[in-house]
Amino acid sequence: MGVFSRLRDIFNANINAMLEKAEDPEKLIKLMIQEMEDTLVEIKASCAAAMATTKKIERELDRERQRADEWESRVELAVAKGRDDLAREALLEKRVVLARVEGLEREVDESNDVVTKYKTDIEQLEAKLQTAREKHRVLAHRHRHATQSRKAREAIRKADHHDAFVRFENFENRIERMEATADLVNYGRKMPLDDEFAALENDDELEQELAEVKARVAAQGSEEDKA
Repeated sequence: MGVFSRLRDIFNANINAMLEKAEDPEKLIKLMIQEMEDTLVEIKASCAAAMATTKKIERELDRERQRADEWESRVELAVAKGRDDLAREALLEKRVVLARVEGLEREVDESNDVVTKYKTDIEQLEAKLQTAREKHRVLAHRHRHATQSRKAREAIRKADHHDAFVRFENFENRIERMEATADLVNYGRKMPLDDEFAALENDDELEQELAEVKARVAAQGSEEDKA
């Protein structure tokens, strides 16, 4: 496919409609961007060549204009010298050169039109390319989000699976057994000596307090009997 055919297809393309119908929008947009970039390179190269051609024609046009001026000077010189015959020949040469000048001027105009058309195409293509790149950025973001969401849903489904809960309960039971085992480590061990003496002291204090209570109760009973 020629560069102009591709360029026409790109300009006529409805990116949104194409992406909606595509099975793999991200892949399609990548291909479109690559096609646009390749076409843009070719268009810019063609534009540069057309500009170089224009410059070449303009240089040739300048030379022919100088030649026309030279023949005009020769016509004047021949007339001044009374050589009408030479003046007529010089006028004929001048006409030939002027005809060449007119042809070159048309070529310059046509070449400038080509360059202008290339520049317009480049601007439009760059705008399309910018749109395509933005679409690709959005699609890539959506693709990453969709991938992360899919992974999250898969993780949730795995967590909801009965086997997962069974493993969790087994693990919880193991922890509880480990905790119970730790509690039984000191069960039935002899009390340390310091703790035994402290217990005896507590017992003495308890007995003394009990004796005091009994004494008060007995004293109250004696007073009531006297009354």
